[in-house]
Amino acid sequence: MTTTLPTAGPAAATQPLPADPAERSITYAEAVREALAEAMQADSRVFLLGEDIGVYGGAFGVTGDLVHRFGEDRVRDTPISELGIVGAAVGAALAGMRPIVEIQFSDFTAQAMDQIANQAAKIHFMLGGAASVPLVLRAPSGSGTGAAAQHSQSLETWFAHIPGLKVVMPATAADAKGLLLAAVDDPNPVIVLEHKLLYKQSGPVPAGAGRVPLGQAAVRRQGQDLAIVATGVMVSRAMEAAQQLAEDGITSTVIDPRTLVPLDEATIISAVAATGRALLVQEAPQNCGYMAEIAARIADSEAFGCLRAPVRRLSGLDVPVPYAPQLERAAVPQVPDIVAEATRLVRSW
Repeated sequence: MTTTLPTAGPAAATQPLPADPAERSITYAEAVREALAEAMQADSRVFLLGEDIGVYGGAFGVTGDLVHRFGEDRVRDTPISELGIVGAAVGAALAGMRPIVEIQFSDFTAQAMDQIANQAAKIHFMLGGAASVPLVLRAPSGSGTGAAAQHSQSLETWFAHIPGLKVVMPATAADAKGLLLAAVDDPNPVIVLEHKLLYKQSGPVPAGAGRVPLGQAAVRRQGQDLAIVATGVMVSRAMEAAQQLAEDGITSTVIDPRTLVPLDEATIISAVAATGRALLVQEAPQNCGYMAEIAARIADSEAFGCLRAPVRRLSGLDVPVPYAPQLERAAVPQVPDIVAEATRLVRSW
């Protein structure tokens, strides 16, 4: 009997970006490492594989000391072959293991797209549900580190377009842990895109914090004048922009989808219907970007009749990410860009 991936999750939680100094605060990278350790402690089938994740601790230091805690059999350094890494992980998942792959830069998934798109995503369906591929693939994503065009892309739309994959974009340390734990539990292949600029950012992650359900958006801020939907690093920029807008008399609802697949469409539609305006913010280039999908869903929904202004997208430029710092910043939305676009959207309509 063939089964299908869920397309919606539980109702969204209203979760402002917390900043209570009394709570335990750790970095995004530490939260990921904590989730990996907890998953490995809880289930002997969970193991890690990737380039330089052992003694070196990972390209961004995320795996840290896990090789010393769990040994080389469960934290496996691999050759430089993304195709081979993901292929081995698919085979291990089919054999009953719970592999977690780290790809050093999300750009390098291009080397493994046959295994990701044609094997991991499709085997469950092609075998009529008789097998599953409980594989998690983690990958640093996005610009801002001066890593230039081949190491700075935002490729979430690639993965969201492929039936059979789930796609996760944590924007906070708490979600980096909670969504990863949920991804490990899931019987489907899950792509977890971790923005490089977020690794060193700290936030409250309560000790013992549990899973964040896939398919549940977070409403980070409530407002009346417009809804801002943002992903990844753009969530914190949207929050900063919303604060500046509020000082100018414009209040914003900020929605973080958290998972692109499955998408909590209901929360987005509700916010757009309530405010009558939508500003959709992504780092990726605008052409065929994920926010075009959200715009289409708004147009197909009951929120369309509530719109007081056209749906607006604010995206990265349709250019390879530049190396020069000033050009790199200019190529993707920054806080002033969000403020300016939101102000035009509210004041012009």
